[in-house]
Amino acid sequence: MPTLNLRNISMETHRALKALAAQHGRSVEAEVRKIVEDAVQPPLRIGSELADFWKKHGTDEDLVVTRSDEPVRKVSFE
Repeated sequence: MPTLNLRNISMETHRALKALAAQHGRSVEAEVRKIVEDAVQPPLRIGSELADFWKKHGTDEDLVVTRSDEPVRKVSFE
C-alpha cells in the first residue's frame, strides 16, 4: 500500500487534527486518511443510485429520471 508523508504543517494545524481525531475516536493518521479519502472521492449521484434500485426492485412501469448537473452539496446538521 502506498505511503504519504506530510511535512511542515503548523503546530496549530496538528493540534486541530488531534482534536478532530479525538472527537471521531481515531488516531491522527486515521483522521488525515479519512479527510483525504473524502476529498478525492467523486460525489454520489443519488439519481443514478435510485434508478439502479428501481431497475432491480421496481415494477414494470416506466421510470423517468432527470439528471441534474449541479454539484452535490454536503449537508450540515449543526
